[in-house]
Amino acid sequence: MNHQSSPTRRPDCRLLVGTSGYSYAEWVEAGFYPEDTPSGDMLPLYAGHFPIVELNYTWYQMPRAEAMERMRARAPEGFLFAAKLTRVLTHEVDPGAWPLQAERFRDGVTPLLQAGQLAAVLIQLPPDFVRNEANRGYLARLLDALAGLPLAVEFRHRSWAHDRVFVELERRRIALVAVDEPELPSLFPPLDVVTNPDFFYIRFHGRNLKGWHSGNMQQKFDYDYTDAELQQWVEERIAPMTNRARHGFIFFNNHVAAQAPKNAATLVQLLRASGL
Repeated sequence: MNHQSSPTRRPDCRLLVGTSGYSYAEWVEAGFYPEDTPSGDMLPLYAGHFPIVELNYTWYQMPRAEAMERMRARAPEGFLFAAKLTRVLTHEVDPGAWPLQAERFRDGVTPLLQAGQLAAVLIQLPPDFVRNEANRGYLARLLDALAGLPLAVEFRHRSWAHDRVFVELERRRIALVAVDEPELPSLFPPLDVVTNPDFFYIRFHGRNLKGWHSGNMQQKFDYDYTDAELQQWVEERIAPMTNRARHGFIFFNNHVAAQAPKNAATLVQLLRASGL
């Protein structure tokens, strides 16, 4: 696993930091949003802090073009969205129905694509999606079906941390998602491999090992990064990655008690202090 992407320096790399989702009632309680803020008013308030958001709801339900257009209209001009691929294409795949589902997803995000506001489509694969012939074949067909969209793939099983995988992603100009998560033997390791010169993609899930084992979503993402942990990422991974892509999209998924926006704001300060 020694794959190194092109070392060509890109001093103009633009880094955009945000969170995974923005509509959380607990963020009102934590003081990120003003008291009594309805969910419909959260996006413009969020956009006052961050230039990009990762949409989580598109994993639970298929995006619809009209809803996307309404949401886009609530955000300021130039605000960017990453959309998580719907679970029927990653976790609950129907062998006969998925090609049509892929078309539906593509149609749903078209308003963002046409407006130049679709930063990426996140393909998050399940932890039991191991690298075998059947899964490699399905992933290849899925990537073909979504060709033309800005794609980023998040592997969650360690078996995909392989040079051949990185070379194929590079050939397709698809971003490999870099992850920060607990150190478990089966999980994909944190890497600084860049496979798409257009953008790299990083997700901070938190390091709550006990919560990860619990299976409870609230506990799993209940984690507050220290400045030192984030600084280590800046120096060891983010800085080298900026030399290999034009954009970097970085999201915090530790949404419990508004730790994500707090940590995202800290990372922005650290990146600025580092000259990035």
